[in-house]
Amino acid sequence: MENPFKFGTIVEEEYFTDRVKEVAYICQFVNSPNHLILISPRRFGKSSVVTKAIKQTGRKFITVNLQQVTSVADLSAKLLKEFFNVHPLERVRHLITHFRFIPTLSTNPVTGAMDVMFQPNVDATILLEDVLKLIENAHSDEDRMIVVLDEFQEVHDIASGLDKKLRAIMQEQKHINYILLGSQESMMTDIFESKKSPFYHFGELMRLSKLPREDFFVYLSERLTSCFPENHNDIANQILDYTNCHPYYTQQLAANVWQVGILQPKTSDPVSAAIENIVTTHSLDYERLWMNFKRTNKWILQRLANGQSLQTGEFRTSTIYSALKKLQIDGYVIYTDHFELEDPFYKQWIIKGM
Repeated sequence: MENPFKFGTIVEEEYFTDRVKEVAYICQFVNSPNHLILISPRRFGKSSVVTKAIKQTGRKFITVNLQQVTSVADLSAKLLKEFFNVHPLERVRHLITHFRFIPTLSTNPVTGAMDVMFQPNVDATILLEDVLKLIENAHSDEDRMIVVLDEFQEVHDIASGLDKKLRAIMQEQKHINYILLGSQESMMTDIFESKKSPFYHFGELMRLSKLPREDFFVYLSERLTSCFPENHNDIANQILDYTNCHPYYTQQLAANVWQVGILQPKTSDPVSAAIENIVTTHSLDYERLWMNFKRTNKWILQRLANGQSLQTGEFRTSTIYSALKKLQIDGYVIYTDHFELEDPFYKQWIIKGM
């Protein structure tokens, strides 16, 4: 029997949970000539929501994650490679002839996908201009391409001034909808809400929150019925109580609970057993992370794990705020209506070690 829960990759089809309103909004929005900026903490399902919405529109799209980009030339190559996954080379070969630096193209013998390389030491700005111009010229007002740039806050780390270069190119384009995703709210807000930023008010700002509990409950309960016919509702509630409706960790815990139900059907408390299994499996990784934290960060994480106040006078408010901001950027802490540890299983590990 196949596990009905999926996590760690883009979630689609029967594994996709609710987000009906968000998907409908994105579908409607990309049918306009405008651009969309989507912000939410890591693992809230941004990529899954966007992918589902775009597929519903039937539009052509390409996606590049800026966390995987090492330079402007690398960004240009990744964009062009994704473009060739949508448009076979033979149909757009004539557009390549307009490039000022012709790329080296080859077919990957394993995947069949097109590999793209540019000569070293060429002007990377020209490469980016030519690639984005190619994408623009291959489409029309009636057939706009959607370009998704994930973890867009990384634009500042790829190259100095890349945000200005991108904005200058994008503002001239009419045949591309951009969807820019980001997980660092403060950095994304600075990029799109600061008047000094080249991307000030570039597009519509949308924030993705946690899934409504009632919708997630129905999703879990229906899929747990086969393993737990008598208490699937109770188990669904226990899972949501533990994960606080975090999309990724709810799917992870549900998948492990289902596994316990299949392999150890006589377990009296399958949720606790699944939590213990996850924490034990990742304990070595958690320990490595912990050893690299400064004393202030350890103190903050311990206080948050136990639901205790950070205003004790032990550290200055400015010191706590600075540390919290860094923990948010690194993805260990998130803020919804309060600060909390992003990973409930890491929280469990911290509590056990105190």
